[in-house]
Amino acid sequence: MKFIDTAKIIVRSGKGGNGAISFRREKYVPKGGPDGGNGGKGGDIIFIADYHLNTLLDFRYKQIYEAENGSPGSSKNCTGKSGANKIIRVPCGTIIKNAHTNEILADLVNDGEQFIAAVGGKGGKGNAEFATPTNQAPRYAEKGEPGIELELLLELKLIADVGIVGLPNSGKSTLISVISAAKPKIADYPFTTLIPNLGIVRISEEKSLTVADIPGIIEGASQGKGLGLQFLKHIERTSCLLFLLDATSDNPSYDYKILIDELTNFSPSLKKKKKIICISKIDTANQEKRALLKKIKLQGRQKLNLMISSVSGEGINELKFLLWECINITKLE
Repeated sequence: MKFIDTAKIIVRSGKGGNGAISFRREKYVPKGGPDGGNGGKGGDIIFIADYHLNTLLDFRYKQIYEAENGSPGSSKNCTGKSGANKIIRVPCGTIIKNAHTNEILADLVNDGEQFIAAVGGKGGKGNAEFATPTNQAPRYAEKGEPGIELELLLELKLIADVGIVGLPNSGKSTLISVISAAKPKIADYPFTTLIPNLGIVRISEEKSLTVADIPGIIEGASQGKGLGLQFLKHIERTSCLLFLLDATSDNPSYDYKILIDELTNFSPSLKKKKKIICISKIDTANQEKRALLKKIKLQGRQKLNLMISSVSGEGINELKFLLWECINITKLE
C-alpha cells in the first residue's frame, strides 16, 4: 500500500432545515392556529481515529466531504428530520489543521477518539413558535442556519514506541525485518526505505512494542535534503530513539553527530529523548575493528550500548530487552 502522510480536504456540515408556515385546517375547528414545525438540524462533520488505518491515501482520491442537510418543518408541528452526520475515519496519529491558518484543531491519537470539525446549522423555527396573545397568526418562520465549510490539512504522525534512525543503508530495514514481522524493502543501496515502516516486536506473550523504521537521514535533512524532512516528524511521538551506526563507516562518531544535529535542528525536543546507540553490521568487523569501535567517542558524552548484527543475530535479544526497558523507564517519568 502506498504511504501518504498529508492530505488537504474540504468539509461542509449540513444546512439546517427551514421552519414551516402552516395553520390548522380541521373540520370542526373554525379558527385553527399556527402549526408550522421547526426545521431539522444539519449534520455534523465528525472525524474518528481508527487503528485499522495507516495511511491518508484515500483522501487523495476524494477531497470533498459533506454532511446531510436538515429537512424543513411541516404542518401539525412536525419537526423536520435532522441531517445525517458525515463520519470521516482517519489513522490514529492524525493531526487536523486549518489549511489557511495552520492552527491545530485536533490531534487524534487513540483509537475511537472523535473530533467534531464542523457543526451542522440549526433548524429554523416554524410559525407556531412565534404565536403570542397579540399575534395569534404569525405568517413568518425562520430559515435554517447555513452549514460550515472548512478547508483542512490532515497530517499523519506515526505512533511507535521506538524510532530507528540512521544514515542511508545503515541496516535499519534489515533490523526491523529481523526483530518484527514487518517486511520492508531491503537492498544494497542508499534510500532503499522510501516510506516509514512499522513493526511489532514481541518480547514475550504479554510484552510487545512497536518500532518505526524512518527513511535514511543525511546531512541537511532538516533543511529539506534527501527524504529526512518529509519523515522526521514521525519520530516525534516515539518514547525512545534507536541509533544505528554502520560498522563499515569510516567515521561512526561523525555519523552520530550528523544524526543528532539534524534531529535537533528539526525539533529540539528530539535531542532530549531516551537513546540507545548501536553499532550495526558488526559481523563485518574483525577483532581489531571491534576494539576500535568500542572506544569511539560520541557527541554529548553519549555511550555506545551494543554491537549488533541482523545477519548473525549477535546482540539482537539483548537489544529487544534494552528497548523494552527504555520505553518503560520513559513511561514512568
